Amino acid sequence: MPNKSLAALLCTVLGAGLATGTTAGPLKTEAGAMTAEPVVEGLEMPRAFGFLPDGTVLVTEKDGRLLAVRDGERQEIGGLPKVRDEAQGGLLDLLVPRDFAEDRLLYMTYSKRQGFRGSGTAVYRARLSEDGTRLQDGETIFEIARGSGGGYHFGSRLVEAPDGALFVTIGDRGEGDLAQDLSMHNGSVLRITPEGATPEGNPFAGQDGALAEIWSYGHRNPQGAALDLNGDLWAVEHGAQGGDEVNRIEPGTNYGWPVISYGKNYDGTPIGEGTEAEGMAQPVHYWDPSIAPSGMTFYDGSVGDWRGNAFIGSLKYNYISRLAGEPLAEVERLENDDTLRVRDVRQGPDGALWFLSEGNGALYRITAAPGG
Repeated sequence: MPNKSLAALLCTVLGAGLATGTTAGPLKTEAGAMTAEPVVEGLEMPRAFGFLPDGTVLVTEKDGRLLAVRDGERQEIGGLPKVRDEAQGGLLDLLVPRDFAEDRLLYMTYSKRQGFRGSGTAVYRARLSEDGTRLQDGETIFEIARGSGGGYHFGSRLVEAPDGALFVTIGDRGEGDLAQDLSMHNGSVLRITPEGATPEGNPFAGQDGALAEIWSYGHRNPQGAALDLNGDLWAVEHGAQGGDEVNRIEPGTNYGWPVISYGKNYDGTPIGEGTEAEGMAQPVHYWDPSIAPSGMTFYDGSVGDWRGNAFIGSLKYNYISRLAGEPLAEVERLENDDTLRVRDVRQGPDGALWFLSEGNGALYRITAAPGG
């Protein structure tokens, strides 16, 4: 259930005049007309956001900034790691864990320089100061095994498992064949402890030549991940030309990239062996043409019949996809001028859906339109 005191504080932030732009037309949905209300504007390449118990909203920006929005004011937080900002790399995801109020720890993913020319996805943990202005005791608790040249396919999302472990999605870094190589982290979903170690129960722990952090593999570039209402992990990933996938993530499972895919190479040639192969999982849902999915959440509020539905942002076609049913499939598109390159989608503690528009440089909150 939403935290009522936090919801009230969020309303205070919304009413304090930080965002002054006008909204676009209504979001027409099967649950009625909605409005995307701007909360923060003027963001530069925003990547992720999260909520603190006191009503503060945190936002990451690609070039290495972490912003705090509180009491109608925006402030940059100091003490972040050195981020390699190139192409798709930079400061990426943000996780506010369930027990933040106890120790004030935050987790972020970022692209870290590795070696002379390489870079790779890394996980950073730090404590937010009591006054909320700086990160303290920061450390990189995990980084992938070997960096790659080029600034592509870092992933990456962080999800806190019900047992407190962390799931981390890693892209193939543009080296597709490595997604089938268990001696590399490329193209995998990882499971690590809050300290960056390997927890008990990982499927490849102790297997010769395999990295113990790997939970699943055969992924291309998963830029969205979330737990459903049963606590099961899902991920959404970019295909090539077509073949964006929604997958329910099971330990030890091979999701096929680049051996199988529902997409094609950008030059039109086939990928791998086709769409199916023995021992490789099929996606629950896929898009062709590609929508460039990013950000994912499962809704547990009271709007319409949305409870249990997945909401996923589209970077390419500028909408939020609503998926429902068994198996999950796209049933509706929420779109207007506000949903330009949707980078992240989350449910707020107030019960509303929130999303980041990279194209507009703004964070929005979806509410019922007047008379809707």
